Amino acid sequence: MPSTPPHRSLPSRTVLLTLLRSYLPDYLLTLLLLFLFGYLTHRAGFQQQFSINDPSIQHSYTQHDRVPMYATVLLAAVFPLLSFLLISLIYSRSLYDLHSATLGLLLTLSLTTVLTNICKLTVGRPRPDLLARCLLPPGTVDSGPPGYGLVSPSLCTQPNAHILADGFKSFFSGHSSFSFAGLGFLSLYLAGKLALFDQRGYAFKPWLVGAPLVAAALVAISRVMDYRHHWQDVVVGSAVGWGMSWFVYRLYYPPLTSPNASKPYAPRHSLSEPQTQSQIQPLLPLHVQSSTTAEEEEEVPEGTIPRPGPGPGGREWQGATPGQTPGGTRYSDNTLVHEGANWGERDGR
Repeated sequence: MPSTPPHRSLPSRTVLLTLLRSYLPDYLLTLLLLFLFGYLTHRAGFQQQFSINDPSIQHSYTQHDRVPMYATVLLAAVFPLLSFLLISLIYSRSLYDLHSATLGLLLTLSLTTVLTNICKLTVGRPRPDLLARCLLPPGTVDSGPPGYGLVSPSLCTQPNAHILADGFKSFFSGHSSFSFAGLGFLSLYLAGKLALFDQRGYAFKPWLVGAPLVAAALVAISRVMDYRHHWQDVVVGSAVGWGMSWFVYRLYYPPLTSPNASKPYAPRHSLSEPQTQSQIQPLLPLHVQSSTTAEEEEEVPEGTIPRPGPGPGGREWQGATPGQTPGGTRYSDNTLVHEGANWGERDGR
């Protein structure tokens, strides 16, 4: 008689509380960064002096972008979120996977946007279309010796303060960093789900994984075409966004070379409720000493893998070297695994 698939109900209260206890610092940090981003967005920052003879800032000013910011948000934030939801419903069927992907994306984007705005406000580099924004009085010349003098931004006669202030926010590109942060995280997520480095050599996998990066690159290129950024701004912004996506992705998922790359790490706290005061873990994992028993360590939720190292949700292997499979414990998915820098052995599928 064929077996019936298990009934999937709504997440229990214990699961939701476990996620809240495990990731509360992440939630708070993300919210703090979002508030900080809103505060910095409309601030007027430092404005560099410039030369009216500099050809790199003599381009024309256009009112409309090829890829407006709302389109960038749809592409790099909304589209990945919808992709996570669809993959979780069809493929992974895991609330933990959906939660880790969503939180990871939001944290990536919030970190990237705050860092981008801080650099824009403190560097104050002129955009390629600055002179068209500035509207200098006729006859204005550089002060000082010819070829060496500079002009103060205070000489600009642009009546729109926002247009003028935005003209000094070239470094680095926010569209580029935001696109590579969101779409870069999606690319890493797809690489894990498709087991990109499983050594089977399927040609379609790199195409699917690389598609979000191509889209991010096109957004970045459009910023040079619109004369909104110098090429250096786009390169640095793209590198920052991609680096931030990789950094945050590894907080919630194992390396892409791991045999369990498609699964997120287990929550930082056990599914079981703490019974004594000594079992209650601190909010921030400062100098955490593992005091969990073997029975507690076994409570790794289905669809996740244990975190490396000691502490809740993790495991510390003794006497093991790279390339060896530590024995003695088999997890709920019939897997023996240690996620380290160079190794991770799997026993059975």
